[in-house]
Amino acid sequence: MTTNTILRIDTSARRANSVSRTLTDAIVARFPEASVTTRDLAAAPLPHINEGFVTVTKGSAQDTLSDTQRDMIALSDALIEELRAADTIVIGLPVYNFAVPSGLKAWIDLVARAGETFRYSEAGPEGLLKGKRAIIAMASGGTEAGSEIDFATPYLRHVLGFIGITDIELVKADRLAFDPEGTMKAAQEQVATLAA
Repeated sequence: MTTNTILRIDTSARRANSVSRTLTDAIVARFPEASVTTRDLAAAPLPHINEGFVTVTKGSAQDTLSDTQRDMIALSDALIEELRAADTIVIGLPVYNFAVPSGLKAWIDLVARAGETFRYSEAGPEGLLKGKRAIIAMASGGTEAGSEIDFATPYLRHVLGFIGITDIELVKADRLAFDPEGTMKAAQEQVATLAA
């Protein structure tokens, strides 16, 4: 698959010494010709969905919406458009307390919208963002990727698949607390093998 456009999503609360940001830097550098849109969910946090947003997405008439509701829908529309425009989505995934950061969950809640990124049919849910590639850069202190205490990577894989993105690769820098140098070396080797 050719990568012409990348949506890069960073979620680490750390600026300096962030492993997931180091990995997303390295992954994006594998595609020097691509146009990159960056969404830093730590620097510019997204609002969490609320009753007003849920009400709107259930089909409220436009003339009954508050300004706040219109703003939330406009933000959701913009985030979805960033996803639609990207060939490849690069997601920095630091594991916080065995799961995804709350900022990433807020993004997911705003982009997973019925009729926009998925739909329900007689055969069940169908993702609408097909033909895209996702690369997850996972970093953790003690959580091993794919282990019984890893609730982050399976969840993110499932959500991406739910909206139609099934070509998913994982670059992992897990269990950094135990062997930081060896773990980073292995992760960098994974990045080097990514098909550009």
